[in-house]
Amino acid sequence: MVREANIKQATAEKQLKEAQGKIDVLQAEVAALKTLVLSTSPTSPTKSLESGGKTPFKKGHTRNKSTSSAMGINNQDLTMMQPIVKDCKEADLALYNEFRSWKDDPTMDRTCPFLDKIYQEDILPCLTFSKSELASAVLEAVENNTLSIEPVGLQPVRFVKASAVECGGPKKCALSGQSKTCKHRIKLGDSSNYYYVSPFCRYRITSVCNFFTYIRYIQQGLVKQQDVDQMFWEVMQLRKEMSLAKLGYFKEEL
Repeated sequence: MVREANIKQATAEKQLKEAQGKIDVLQAEVAALKTLVLSTSPTSPTKSLESGGKTPFKKGHTRNKSTSSAMGINNQDLTMMQPIVKDCKEADLALYNEFRSWKDDPTMDRTCPFLDKIYQEDILPCLTFSKSELASAVLEAVENNTLSIEPVGLQPVRFVKASAVECGGPKKCALSGQSKTCKHRIKLGDSSNYYYVSPFCRYRITSVCNFFTYIRYIQQGLVKQQDVDQMFWEVMQLRKEMSLAKLGYFKEEL
């Protein structure tokens, strides 16, 4: 009887240990599933949860994996989940009507509704520099089509005219007053002075010049290969370049 009692007790203890071991495994699996659920977006559940399967649990030390690895998502899956984006454009009806009215009777008068808006939103901000007096002269020269831009020569500074040196120099921008490498210089009308400008300031000036050149062509009847819609979007593209220039984006000639 004592022997049978000992056997029953040993069997019970063995079953108890096995039951406790199973409980430990189940608790670990629950903890692992909670971790996956918390690390997963509600709109993109893990594949293992979608399939109803359990995440395998292994005893012992394991290396932590990234969230994407734990979710079973590879780079290809992430790429496929990205939204498809395409470039779109839609004409602002008010701007379009103003342009059509201007196109019917083109003028370079800056007070007309079409040009006045562009002056306020693009041209004036684009040609606003710390040297305000020179900036006003630059705008006037652009309007009169008397501004010229040329690359800085390779001659040493000591051979440059004194008047040119006074208007900045190869290492100082005349419009911003900052110490910048100036690869171009501008001349206003019949003035003998040259004003050295940095690449950033030069691009702001040329973006405005490109706009004026195009609308002059329209005014003079030289744009014959485009309809009014094409002209409008060309004007919008030129306005976009002025906007980017005034925000600090520019293209530098290497």
